[in-house]
Amino acid sequence: MGILYDYEDVVLIRQAEKPGDPAEITVNCPDKTGLGCDLCRIILQFGLSITRGDVSTDGKWCYILFWVVGKPNTRWNLLHKRLMEVCPSCSSASGISYYKPEFQQQPKPPDVFLLKFWCFYDRKGLLHDVTEVLCELELTIKRVKVSTAPDGRVMDLFFVTDTRNELHTKKRQEDTIHRLKAVLGDAMMSVEIELSGPEVTACSQGSSFLPPAITEEIFSLELPNERSNGSAASNSLSVTMDNSLSPSHTLIQIICQDHKGLIYDIMRTLKDYNIQTSYGRFSANAKGMCEADLLVMQVDGKKIVDPNKRNALSSRLRMELFRPLRVAVRSRGPDTELLVANPVELSGRGRPLVFYDITLALKLLNIQIFSVEIARHMIQDREWEVYRILLDEGDGFCVSRNKIEEGVRKKLMGWE
Repeated sequence: MGILYDYEDVVLIRQAEKPGDPAEITVNCPDKTGLGCDLCRIILQFGLSITRGDVSTDGKWCYILFWVVGKPNTRWNLLHKRLMEVCPSCSSASGISYYKPEFQQQPKPPDVFLLKFWCFYDRKGLLHDVTEVLCELELTIKRVKVSTAPDGRVMDLFFVTDTRNELHTKKRQEDTIHRLKAVLGDAMMSVEIELSGPEVTACSQGSSFLPPAITEEIFSLELPNERSNGSAASNSLSVTMDNSLSPSHTLIQIICQDHKGLIYDIMRTLKDYNIQTSYGRFSANAKGMCEADLLVMQVDGKKIVDPNKRNALSSRLRMELFRPLRVAVRSRGPDTELLVANPVELSGRGRPLVFYDITLALKLLNIQIFSVEIARHMIQDREWEVYRILLDEGDGFCVSRNKIEEGVRKKLMGWE
């Protein structure tokens, strides 16, 4: 392999010729551990689904081709820019070490800003409308605190980071406020944006304690074949490893039910285990099943020989593909609480668009949100992003808990 394109052509996007056809994203650049995960994360963040993919690398240079489908209003130029940002520069190819670990030096964390606004009254879908605007503005939601006063007024606290690193400027803040006013209309009372200090950020962390009932219910590490009741998804999930087909690579074959972000879930798991993918092929069929063949090796350039390591990686892949997100609806005193949790990458990044999908699902179910807490918790030696949402069970509330859980889960998994 070699440098085939100028740097501007490291990422090429060919949009679909007809509605419903997939677009093609080609990446040709120096390799780094976890590059596939980073690319898949950005594609997921733009609301696109990967229907097919081919990945190959010699450890120094990689070639990736994804076929994606998604929203007709996708901002392709912006997607191109964001994909380019995670690709190593072409000039780094000569000096890149073989399967160099990515996290030798962590970059400076982005500034966290507090977006605070009051509304005169609440309405169904208000929180989703705000979340949609923030996503369009490329503001990443880190924490949310939402509360409703007895008189019906709503105070929303959003702790966000700015992908563009411009929220400290007056122009960027004015544009954000203008977009919020446009969607909230006469419901908005006031809005403020300020840099969040350590003492303010600490107030956003939520309770450091989760009741045992919650941890037992949604953070179970049981694998599908250990469940007594089973399910169609678990029965169709298969992860096998074979060391006999290659002198230097381990073959991983995966068959499972397709879901939104599935390739991202595979890639982030391999990235967390510091496993390099030398070749990969993915495809999803019309019946909702996905097949993946991966030739992988460890950071030292050798196949995975240790049976304990193979079993650990296989078990983690099966668990992440069976339950990439945890969803439960339970009682919290007299109220109904929706809980959603997703594992955080070792790099510290959470799954994209989780809060967007939650609020959209509740909006479609015609359910109002009373309060929200988003915080990160260390549970069973893993960091989780946990969403605790109290639902407004006012007059006319008649949606069963099973229907709420099913609606949120389907939206998160893309099963619509």
